[in-house]
Amino acid sequence: MSELDKLDRKILATLQHDGRLTNHELAERVGLSASQCSRRRSRLERAGVIRGYHAVVDKQAAGVATISMVSITMATHTADNARHFAELVAGCPEVLEAHSLTGEMDYLLKIVSADLKSLSTFINTVLLPHASVANVKTAIVLDTLKETSTIPV
Repeated sequence: MSELDKLDRKILATLQHDGRLTNHELAERVGLSASQCSRRRSRLERAGVIRGYHAVVDKQAAGVATISMVSITMATHTADNARHFAELVAGCPEVLEAHSLTGEMDYLLKIVSADLKSLSTFINTVLLPHASVANVKTAIVLDTLKETSTIPV
């Protein structure tokens, strides 16, 4: 997709705060006609700039109040190991985020669980037994100061 212009950025910023806006409501907020806004929104969706629309669910209310950051060190650094680990992580709904890193650890995972017992079960039955994993270190989140999926546009 070509460079985003000022109106595209305004559409993106507005939708990040309320993805349920109708094209008419969005158009009013960004200063376009509904048809122009609809065309731009559709173009942003087709180009993959807008990847989807989601509800923000309160973790505690949904019963997954324990958040942890888990660092993973791989047993060996091969393409096959990386692929197998990526497949493992992709199939785990407990893993909210998975990042490949530089430095001492190979991956950092953000994991949610109902409690420490379920976290322990996940680590001991899913992560540690996996052939590609050599080491797992866990840090429990005590308090979240900021959490957002909104990016500055």
